[in-house]
Amino acid sequence: MSSRPFRRGAMQISEVANDLIDPVLAKRAGINTMLLGAWDEIAGSAFADCSRPEKIAWPRRASEMAGEGGGYQPGVLTIACEGSRALFLSHQQGELIQRINEFFGFPAIRQVRIVQKPVSPPTKRRWAPRPLTGEAARHLDDLVQGIEGDALKAALKRLGTAVLGKQGSTRR
Repeated sequence: MSSRPFRRGAMQISEVANDLIDPVLAKRAGINTMLLGAWDEIAGSAFADCSRPEKIAWPRRASEMAGEGGGYQPGVLTIACEGSRALFLSHQQGELIQRINEFFGFPAIRQVRIVQKPVSPPTKRRWAPRPLTGEAARHLDDLVQGIEGDALKAALKRLGTAVLGKQGSTRR
């Protein structure tokens, strides 16, 4: 599993996870967890939140197909980028390739391919209940009146508003 020598004692969960995930990523996408983990630094603050590396396509060499040794050739990194920021990222390709190759320590990437797609998970819209009025509001105020902590009282009022609001208009 790991090329690290066996050691006794505790291991970090990230070491175990990386040892399990890296072979799958390498086979399917040609990348490793170290690249994914360092992406924020590599992409810089301008593109860290709107882009992510997806895969590296390594060229097939004719000598490889013939069964010979053959030299190394850099690959093409596919990067997912959100919307119009992809245009700005394309203008920074040269610098980005340089940063990626510095990260690897050798010229691993010769070209960047940018695809426009959502990168961050869609934000969930929080449902906010309608404020209680009349009898229901007074009842809720009476229930939380003895609570001393302001944060706890506010949380209980939010919960009470949601619960009493769902009971329909009978308590409003």
